[in-house]
Amino acid sequence: MVVETLDSSCDGSKRKHANGGEETHLDELSNGDTGVSSSKRARVSRGEMTFQDIYGADALLNEEDEEDDSDWEPVLQNTPVEFVKWCCVNCTMANPGDMVHCYICGEHKESGILRYGYLASPFFKDTGLTEVEEKCGGSSSATSSTAVGFDERMLLHSEFEVKAQPHPERPDRLRAIAASLATAGVFPGRCLPIHAREITKQELQMVHTSEHVDAVNITSQLLYSYFTTDTYANEYSARAARLAAGLCADLATEIYSGRVKNGFALVRPPGHHAGIKHAMGFCLHNNAAVAALVAQAAGARKVLIVDWDVHHGNGTQEIFEQNKSVLYISLHRHEGGNFYPGTGAADEVGTNGAEGYCVNVPWSCGGVGDKDYIYAFQHVVLPIASQFSPDFVIVSAGFDAARGDPLGCCDVTPAGYSRMTQMLGDICGGKMLVILEGGYNLRSISSSATAVIKVLLGENPENDDLPIATTPSKAGLETVLDVMNIQMKFWPSLATAYSNLLSEWETRLIENKKNQVKRKLVRVPTWWKWGRKKFMYRFLSARI
Repeated sequence: MVVETLDSSCDGSKRKHANGGEETHLDELSNGDTGVSSSKRARVSRGEMTFQDIYGADALLNEEDEEDDSDWEPVLQNTPVEFVKWCCVNCTMANPGDMVHCYICGEHKESGILRYGYLASPFFKDTGLTEVEEKCGGSSSATSSTAVGFDERMLLHSEFEVKAQPHPERPDRLRAIAASLATAGVFPGRCLPIHAREITKQELQMVHTSEHVDAVNITSQLLYSYFTTDTYANEYSARAARLAAGLCADLATEIYSGRVKNGFALVRPPGHHAGIKHAMGFCLHNNAAVAALVAQAAGARKVLIVDWDVHHGNGTQEIFEQNKSVLYISLHRHEGGNFYPGTGAADEVGTNGAEGYCVNVPWSCGGVGDKDYIYAFQHVVLPIASQFSPDFVIVSAGFDAARGDPLGCCDVTPAGYSRMTQMLGDICGGKMLVILEGGYNLRSISSSATAVIKVLLGENPENDDLPIATTPSKAGLETVLDVMNIQMKFWPSLATAYSNLLSEWETRLIENKKNQVKRKLVRVPTWWKWGRKKFMYRFLSARI
């Protein structure tokens, strides 16, 4: 088996190219698993775990045990012990056979999430819906102003090789979202369907090199192949990628022309890691980049791309980092370059005269939630977007920063995603295309995508109890201040807000220090804890 050698400097769930994407190597995988097992063991011995190694570590350990324990003599038992495992349909994590609920996400091993989406109970076996949310009234698909692009042929893109751990970018992602929309009566029902077509090579060459397009197309002649150890293709993948890009292109045209107000591209494979001449990070063609350039061909002078996938869209940034007519803003985990793909630092601002047209909000840790994202929208995304004044907005909507995602490990809720969608809806008259990127917990992505589409339909954000003025975490505030300090050189409208926030931050630090000093000075005598004054001790300790 021939796969591309990968750099080991990133510890995230996906990995970098060793050669920066200069070449793409494909080969038909027809020689069994011997090469894979030996290469995996070699990487483990060097401490270079790839995504597939980490995700399928149990299978790897089992392989090593089978080969290395020939001299081991088991203790004789009357009943042989069998270890049976099942993989959770919601998060793909492996569980012991005697468990009924996933120990990671709590999903029942036979839940109905693929039949009813997030509306199915996570706690019980699929026996049908006992309660369905009330279907909101509104326009029918015939009069709808919101379009949805979907085609079942994209479900044929899947990993051919059966492994101990399912690949997170799997067809069930679309199935769960489609089931949620159907159960809620959103699509089909209230949204206009867009007929799918395969994008042409000429259209793809607006974004990618001819060699890259050919490298993806040739996979249709192979049973299965890999661009990287994480990025697979089977004989149907090239068509799925062309359908995804074609849907995004046509949705962009329909929205900008005014035939529909906005749209959602329910597509896979995702695209924002795909660069000018390389596929990586589960992505084959860059759908958002294709949509942006098609919108410009239809007359849009300036396009805004907001990428809220938990991973930085290195491919989209590479494509537009020298282009002043496309503003790319990404909010993602970065952690000093230690989170996949390692790019997207705050000081990556664009090149060759387009400085300021790449805006990166790199979170320094996991666990980032609604308040941090909304705070960044209020103080970075919206002020810069307003000054840029785009004619068209594209959202690279990865839902892997959602609560419960096994790769993102963040805490954004459907209410947070719907609020961000609403905030962007006020830009350029609401001409907005939302394109599905990542997201690997089926319950999280289906509930989040449904919440976003409902906002596109004109409904108020889901569980609209988030305060307008949010208070971010300390790490979130530090990131936002760092980004504003860098970007205000290019966007002067940030300068005043930056000064005010900096003063507010300094005041908060001073108050915290004063409170700490008071706590140190005002102490309750420790011996009160055991004497007659123990109740007074507890009361004063709680107040201090």
